[in-house]
Amino acid sequence: MKQVLKSCTAITAIFSFATATLAQEPLKELGKGEGALSIVAWAGYIERGETDKNYDWVTKFEQETGCKVTVKTAATSDEMVALMNEGGFDLVTASGDASLRLVAGKRVQPINIDLIPSWKTIDERLQNAPWHTVGGTHYGTPYVWGPNVLMYNTEAFKDQPPKSWNVVFEEMTLPDGKSNKGRVQAYDGPIYIADAALYLMAHKPDLGIKDPYELNEDQYKAALDLLRGQRQLVGRYWHDAMIQIDDFKNEGVVASGSWPFQVNLMKAEGAKIDSTFPEEGATGWADTTMLHVDSEHPNCAYMWMEHSLSAKVQGDVAAWFGAVPSVPAACKGNELLTDEGCATNGFDNFEKISFWRTPVSKCESQGECVPYHRWVSDYIGVIGGR
Repeated sequence: MKQVLKSCTAITAIFSFATATLAQEPLKELGKGEGALSIVAWAGYIERGETDKNYDWVTKFEQETGCKVTVKTAATSDEMVALMNEGGFDLVTASGDASLRLVAGKRVQPINIDLIPSWKTIDERLQNAPWHTVGGTHYGTPYVWGPNVLMYNTEAFKDQPPKSWNVVFEEMTLPDGKSNKGRVQAYDGPIYIADAALYLMAHKPDLGIKDPYELNEDQYKAALDLLRGQRQLVGRYWHDAMIQIDDFKNEGVVASGSWPFQVNLMKAEGAKIDSTFPEEGATGWADTTMLHVDSEHPNCAYMWMEHSLSAKVQGDVAAWFGAVPSVPAACKGNELLTDEGCATNGFDNFEKISFWRTPVSKCESQGECVPYHRWVSDYIGVIGGR
């Protein structure tokens, strides 16, 4: 119920850009750090060496700036939107299905890229990305990006790694001779409807889906029907990375969409786990560090945004999470990421990833699309067996 309430809270953040007022003016100059900084972040995004002493990009920042960092981990984009609506935070590492909602809901403020010297080092594919740039105004600094991979148990799949998302969408016998029923998972977030739409783009082209985030009523119904069928296969829906790890270790789950973060953690522990980028492509995330409109520590926040774009931090975050840096210079010379890390994590798959973004009614690929508030309510129904 807690998750449902957060999803419903998120609905209130959806506004029409057509009626949005002009953005407030960004900060003009930096002052002295305020001594504190609070960040809403995905699991694994803000590390201070507590899990592994090699991965710490907080301690040095605190020592150099005097800004003490506190982190609130969020499990879904809807939770991030809800937390930012409540206030009391300075920054959020928002994915594309949350960032524009935060802009439209006036929960984040534009940034002055002249106060972020490392801005010029950002991958040109991301500098003006539509999930953080509105009308030429930037609402954050790119952090890291990557695909939602298909994670699988290597013992269950023997020497036959899955090539398609069909192993989580259709009932079948897996290479270990057992059914996948009750042994697969799906993401507990409305944006997962896009994963179903992406699968249908490849397997039912007659539906005419051009963009998994822009669905007319017929396309949307087909995606929901696929998800209702999947409901019979799913043992549990996941949104907490650590709980998903436990499910793979102890509850017999053998296949699911996941983040490279979980894959890396389990492989480091010697678990029989691997991941693949399926033939249909994948949804993914390109996350942006965004500044709350009522931030109490804007100077520390700007210092962190600059810090987060250093090649060292970018490479370390990418290595830890299994992501791709937003600063290409991080792809070489980082001991943790290694010079092969960017290629391994999908640097060249950028064009094959359908990055998360909030569905709206006025869409580019067709006249009218199903808006996000419908995705929220209907996906709750799918999970509930309706």
